Amino acid sequence: MEVFRKFSDSFWSPNVWLPPNVTWADIAPGSRPDVQHANYKDLIWPLPLAGVIMLIRYSVERFWVSPVGVSLGIKSTRPKKAANIPALESAYSKSSRLDHKKILSLAKHIDMTERQIERWWRLRRAQDKPSTLTKFCENTWRCIYYTYSFIFGIIVLWDKPWFWDVKNCWYGYPHQSVSGDIWWYYMISMAFYWSLTVTQFFDVKRKDFWQMFVHHMVTLLLMSLSWICNLHRVGSLVLVIHDCADIFLEAAKLTKYANYQKICDIIFAIFTVVWIVTRLGFYPRIIYR
Repeated sequence: MEVFRKFSDSFWSPNVWLPPNVTWADIAPGSRPDVQHANYKDLIWPLPLAGVIMLIRYSVERFWVSPVGVSLGIKSTRPKKAANIPALESAYSKSSRLDHKKILSLAKHIDMTERQIERWWRLRRAQDKPSTLTKFCENTWRCIYYTYSFIFGIIVLWDKPWFWDVKNCWYGYPHQSVSGDIWWYYMISMAFYWSLTVTQFFDVKRKDFWQMFVHHMVTLLLMSLSWICNLHRVGSLVLVIHDCADIFLEAAKLTKYANYQKICDIIFAIFTVVWIVTRLGFYPRIIYR
């Protein structure tokens, strides 16, 4: 416990996170009557909000996005099921990878040829793959959220001086009040990433599963730290910049699943331009001020 306490004291040292001659007590809620500092206790709110977002997602996907996908001709069916062969099912559950050595070993124990085993294995793998409609629904939901979040962010930040001049992010720091709209923008954004962290284990398993899991956790960590350190002005700008490009990325994917290849190519070209402008143009100007 002593080691943990020393580590905690070193990690949360004001010399690391705050400007000179400023302590955590100086930016605690209620420390100044003229400033509404961010309250670290509010970071608990995104957790129940994440549950609300998951419920909204389920309703939107099931009662709106899925019917739209079916009307566009997107297939919801899966390939033919593989026959129930316990020995092969047991081997598959241990590892879905198949090599010649494994084929020979299985052929010795069951009454099947090597070709039959390979065919069963292909069917079994295809059986685990999600339908195109499932992937369409997931990408459409993310596209809807990023569109909402970007529009809401623009509305929230439109009358904020730091939206038009990044230098205002630092005037008076760290004694900067958190307005109600910024509070909601932050809490809803964090709730969305919490929801992604949970639903990722039930969504389509992609090759970058763990990379995206780490991405979501790092995003939540950075947002939490920026909130604790009263860096919500910079954080709000980073959020709106990142949401902008993600809209077009998800839109390109869902049009791909809907077999609108030309529209997909156009949207992806727009995404490339927006990504370069926002991530390589605007983003460095905010971070390196």
